[in-house]
Amino acid sequence: MRLVMMGTGTFAEPTFEALLSGFAGDVAGLVTQPERDGGNKRGSTRQTGKGMAAIAAAAGVPVVQPESINTPEGLEQLRALRPDLMVVAAYGQILSKDVLGVPAVGTINVHASLLPKYRGAAPVAYAILNGEAQTGVTIIKVTPGLDSGDMILQEAIDILPDDTTGTLEARLATLGARLAVEAVRKYAAGGPVEGMKQDPALVTKAPKIKKEFGLIDWRKPADEICRFVRAMQPWPTAYTFLHRPGKEPMRVIVTKAGEAWVIGRPMNAGPFPDPGIPFNNFTPGAPGMKMPDLTVFCGDGAMLEIWELQPAGKKRMTAEEFVRGYPVVEGMRFGPEVPS
Repeated sequence: MRLVMMGTGTFAEPTFEALLSGFAGDVAGLVTQPERDGGNKRGSTRQTGKGMAAIAAAAGVPVVQPESINTPEGLEQLRALRPDLMVVAAYGQILSKDVLGVPAVGTINVHASLLPKYRGAAPVAYAILNGEAQTGVTIIKVTPGLDSGDMILQEAIDILPDDTTGTLEARLATLGARLAVEAVRKYAAGGPVEGMKQDPALVTKAPKIKKEFGLIDWRKPADEICRFVRAMQPWPTAYTFLHRPGKEPMRVIVTKAGEAWVIGRPMNAGPFPDPGIPFNNFTPGAPGMKMPDLTVFCGDGAMLEIWELQPAGKKRMTAEEFVRGYPVVEGMRFGPEVPS
């Protein structure tokens, strides 16, 4: 059976390597996105590892990289590979009916969620954002609808407390490779491969994340902002702006953070200040209150402790290092570039 892999980035690489290992001689080609800016174009969540084209070249597998697989040129290149079965993982383009009509047996997709939850381009980030305890990989039959095909295989894994989108996606990529091989073996055995239909009442969406999505909204609860910081790693990163009296706002990337708790805050200490103000800049208090290096009030009155951050044009640093260079002063706060 002639297999054609369609995929881009580090999530797809383990699946491609597993197919090359498990079905030596059957992988007839690779379809992957064209190289852009050395494979690191900003604005894409597809991270670069070994490189799909490099893996194919090392294995002697033909590579096609059309700008769009759905154009007449893209279709012609795909037909020349004569696939029986196509395996898709994070390819990055919606496949037309014409494309899906090319393989003799069909097309399957390695999707990084427990479908029908999180259909779309960013399922890993949304699972972290929404505080899911688990996520996983689902192998589906590809149909013209977005991630709506029948489910062939599905397996869950736990989301760890310190997981970022990058670390969680790496584990899901390994799981996806194993499940993809298992699914291909079902097809190779001959006969129909059955799948379970998705329950439309349980569908949730995970649309593409854009660069501007990374702006931290300090009005949200602290636990939600903590998940947001993890979900935005490694791209587009969670960011905010540091406002200091008499200075221009400075863009700051927050790379690590956790919830913080005030010890011994008296009931009569006064109302919490507006979100975005560092705790050290908040005067009402009493002996015994915790004085962390860089802790910021959030919208629920709870606080978020920044552990690691990166000022514009600088390297990553701990909160302690940051405060030495940018001491907390009266009027200092974090927020959007133009305060609302």
